[in-house]
Amino acid sequence: MKLRSLLFVPGDRPERFPKAAATGADALILDLEDAVAPDRKPEARAAVRAWIEAPRENGAPAIFVRINPIDSDEVAADLEALAGLSLDGIVLPKAEGASSVATLTNRLPGDYAILPVASETAAAVFQLGTFGSVAGRLAGVTWGAEDLPAAIGATSAREEDGSYTDPYRVVRALTLFGAHAAGVPAIETVFPDFRNLDGLAAYAARGRRDGFTGMLAIHPTQVAVINQAFTPSEAELAHARAVIAAFEANPGAGALQLDGKMIDAPHLKSARRLLALVE
Repeated sequence: MKLRSLLFVPGDRPERFPKAAATGADALILDLEDAVAPDRKPEARAAVRAWIEAPRENGAPAIFVRINPIDSDEVAADLEALAGLSLDGIVLPKAEGASSVATLTNRLPGDYAILPVASETAAAVFQLGTFGSVAGRLAGVTWGAEDLPAAIGATSAREEDGSYTDPYRVVRALTLFGAHAAGVPAIETVFPDFRNLDGLAAYAARGRRDGFTGMLAIHPTQVAVINQAFTPSEAELAHARAVIAAFEANPGAGALQLDGKMIDAPHLKSARRLLALVE
């Protein structure tokens, strides 16, 4: 499943579902959690179920549903609404490591992928290295910088210039490494200032540079920018193919020169990973 861009859509706004599906997002996240007021959650569940049950065209985005936290009063009704559906995936908020994923799969059997939001409580931060044991059920691992400050009494996760403060830089890095340790995609969190597309482009580029393979979106205008940021350029692909070809032509070599620069085993691994993303 290709997951460069994952676009949130409020579950109680079904008129937005077709528009969101036409944005080019790789996946939609129909939201039953934070985007829906408590008194509208029954309406949202019915709308989400109806959308998933309806036929979809070839090439349509994957459909994920963000349920309420697994220990919340709302989750039982969420799982009842989703039971028996052919789901692409579920976004699990406030996940606390592999045990939360296992709890979800026990309560809602089915062949779907799970994307845990893995950093929204203090306890969750200490479980970011546990996802390897449930990697076969995961679409990836993502993080969030909005709920965690509230959970620990912080006034903000960001400096005045919008960059993350040190605690949240640590959480971002641990999520990145936790996902890669589990062998699953690392998905960057949202960029809240949806009107600032230049800022989004820079943020997404940093995410890809650091090892994230996709990103969450909160507005349709963000999708094209995110897709571009997480799609390798033709120049990058050509370089990756040249690296692989050089080592195939010299199978016993530990290090080679290419375009005046040394390449070795890590460069070969990176080249193969890059091509795997597009193939």
